[in-house]
Amino acid sequence: MLVKNLLGARYKETPKDCVIASHALMMKGGYMKYMSAGSYSLFAPTKRITNKVEKIIREEMDRVGGQEVLFPVVMPATIWEESGRYTSIGSEMARFTDRNNAKMVLGMTHEEAAVHMARDIAASYTDYPFMIYQIQTKFRDEPRARGGLIRVREFTMKDAYSFHTTQKDLEEYYDKCFVAYERIFKRAGAKNVVAVKSDSGMMGGKISHEFMLLTDIGEDTLAICSNCDYRANMEVADCITHEIESVKEDLTTVATPNVKTIEGLKRVLGVEPTNMCKAVVYQENATDDYVVVFIRGDLEVNETKLRNYLKTEVHPASGISEESGIVAGFIGPVGFNGKAKVVFDKSLMGIESFVCGANQVGYHLKGMNIARDVGEVEYVEVAKAYNGGICPICGKPTITLKRGVEIGNIFQLGTKYTESMNMTYVDSDGERKHPIMGCYGIGVGRLVATICEEQHDDYGPIWPISIAPWQVEICCLQSTDENVKQVSDKLYEDLTKSGVEVLYDERDIRAGAMFADADLLGVPVRAVVSRKTCERGVVEISFRDKTFKGEVALDTACQDIVKIVNELKEKFEI
Repeated sequence: MLVKNLLGARYKETPKDCVIASHALMMKGGYMKYMSAGSYSLFAPTKRITNKVEKIIREEMDRVGGQEVLFPVVMPATIWEESGRYTSIGSEMARFTDRNNAKMVLGMTHEEAAVHMARDIAASYTDYPFMIYQIQTKFRDEPRARGGLIRVREFTMKDAYSFHTTQKDLEEYYDKCFVAYERIFKRAGAKNVVAVKSDSGMMGGKISHEFMLLTDIGEDTLAICSNCDYRANMEVADCITHEIESVKEDLTTVATPNVKTIEGLKRVLGVEPTNMCKAVVYQENATDDYVVVFIRGDLEVNETKLRNYLKTEVHPASGISEESGIVAGFIGPVGFNGKAKVVFDKSLMGIESFVCGANQVGYHLKGMNIARDVGEVEYVEVAKAYNGGICPICGKPTITLKRGVEIGNIFQLGTKYTESMNMTYVDSDGERKHPIMGCYGIGVGRLVATICEEQHDDYGPIWPISIAPWQVEICCLQSTDENVKQVSDKLYEDLTKSGVEVLYDERDIRAGAMFADADLLGVPVRAVVSRKTCERGVVEISFRDKTFKGEVALDTACQDIVKIVNELKEKFEI
């Protein structure tokens, strides 16, 4: 490929509204063009990169027995009504009516389509197990499109669906897919990837893992133990607190006019937040009924855990009505008679004395003991994990919170979809049963963007050779010099014939401008031909990641560069 023929401009200045490096560099380097919020057209370099990522994915999915299929992007609402998700999924799913007045949806995921394809065909236990997968365009009306290809509305995704007759068979296959994912990310060159326990959310199922690329720009928070292998998304991370020293005291009422915050109470009463019982008020989305969560004063409520416990969606209370009997700013569990569900977090267990609201404006209670002053309560865990928390595996206070971007996920779905959509098979005992499903997804564009995010410098991306748009870039300096041009042309021809993917820059421009473009294109190996190198009978070779710079003889340049490329490729062959 000649750079002069490559569609897509490269810029000196960083485009506006690009707040993270990968977005800025891919816009600046001519990788994509903005069309609308969360929607981009991809130029040739990006398409070549995504093609290579997809090839790796296909090879690994085929290795674990996957069969590639293709589902429609536009689907009838009827199959989503069968599963119940047509109404349970909110506005992020695009719905429309076609010319025949039939309700349709744009696919944001394809569990329903997978069941629709397999049911009535996989009718006997002898047809199982099997896995089908696709690499397909999807649309999610994402309200927070950001970061270029990190979070988009239209995206390409590999999604796979496995079907089994036993839970044991699903678990064994799930483990195989787990290993396949590790291979995919390693072969694609992603370095800082960890698998964490996660919440299955709208997908359903009880067991799920997310593959996270650790990066400061990540929007997910992960709880990771620095002493053992425990890793979990904040949404499901265990919150095990340190023991708090406290002495049982008499219950007393103290005046605290206009003191409604943890900080204010600490200042006025001299009590640490760990010895406070604070109240956080939510409302159920469906009914607007109030939910009051009592939790230790230094902790935060994990809304995903709360949602899972209540089995309904919730949101922070937008306001508290007088009719509710809830005294905002002074809520406490002693004598609480507000119209609300009450939840006690496990962080309150075992502490003998708390400061809490007195359910009276301007007053708090000191010395509150839950067992004595409230009675028997059910404790549930709805708190967020925190830095320095106790690891549930090794028991040490070694939990650290890190940021990450989700690049893949796997779920044990169970029979959620096969039951709701009435997919059955006849088992060996003659009984009709619902198959058990697994689900496995990877965002192709997001993976590309996150690799750029973790592997770049101030000048451009540093693409791993396994997914780089080209393997070698030839920079022909002083292309008006006939000898330099002939040497460069021959090197381009010889490398291409040898099967090397070559980008060739023969433009008559300054060396600085040519190298700047080369940095933005991020090709792993750069071969520079100039008057000086020709006079010395060499070609200058350098790596984009700046780990190597040297020379090879002109006579053996092609063979030497092919060897270098093969050695770099070997690092990703597992």
